[in-house]
Amino acid sequence: MEKITSQLSSIIKGISELGIGLIALGIIAEIVFGQGAIFGASVVGNLSEIVTAISGENGFVGLVAIILIFALLRNRA
Repeated sequence: MEKITSQLSSIIKGISELGIGLIALGIIAEIVFGQGAIFGASVVGNLSEIVTAISGENGFVGLVAIILIFALLRNRA
């Protein structure tokens, strides 16, 4: 059972790292080439909308969300 859990955890970690890499690639491509350069949609705009949706009327909650996201990404590096 531990082997299956370990393999599943490894697969999920690999998929999440791939997703984070694609997001980073989309942000860099959007900065260099303009909006919708790689995925056909604005990656930066979508991330901004997510943070706005999380924060709502209270900007402090959005700030905490950004700090948590940054901490999670930094721990993976």
